[in-house]
Amino acid sequence: MDVLQGFGATFEPALIVEINEFGELRSFKDGDIIMDYGKYIRMMPLVLKGTLKVLKKDDNGNEILLYYLSSSETCSMAYSCCLEEKKSEVKATAEGDLTIVAIPHNKLDEWLCKYPSWKNYIMRSFNERFSEMLKSIESIAFYKLDDRLIAYLKEKQRLSGSSVIKASHYQIADELATSRVVISRLLKILENNGKILLYRNEIKLLNSFDM
Repeated sequence: MDVLQGFGATFEPALIVEINEFGELRSFKDGDIIMDYGKYIRMMPLVLKGTLKVLKKDDNGNEILLYYLSSSETCSMAYSCCLEEKKSEVKATAEGDLTIVAIPHNKLDEWLCKYPSWKNYIMRSFNERFSEMLKSIESIAFYKLDDRLIAYLKEKQRLSGSSVIKASHYQIADELATSRVVISRLLKILENNGKILLYRNEIKLLNSFDM
């Protein structure tokens, strides 16, 4: 395993050596569950390639998207659960093909004391994830659903690097905590306005989408 491509500029060489020695390279397909509700987490994922989607479920069983993780990022909630040996309150699934390095829980605290770059990386990750969760809360509380949908599509475009978004209306509705009927109606309005083209389980963003 070689993590230099993803983390060579982030970690000192000695830490890279340990990650290669103790980390486990794992690959997942679209929809595979990496972390699940109520399960103990024994590793922290470092994303090498692809996208990891993190969701939270409310008391009524409705899920909402918290944030995405892409290359060189990690899940701070997984780190916290590993250190505290508690069950996960979130679910993380693969968005398309995903490759991670699974860092064993017994190394997390050790590296925090041993490597300054690891401590900086973990602290930065906590700050970034907290900021993203605040944006999710603000979006739900203060923005109209059509604005949230547009922001959602733009984020999917940024992560994939493609103007073709592979997602069903049901999936989008689930992640935005609304109904499929509402999402289908809003997407149809965008299509009628010349912003997107709708296909089966695909949405193509046109040049006019950002205007």
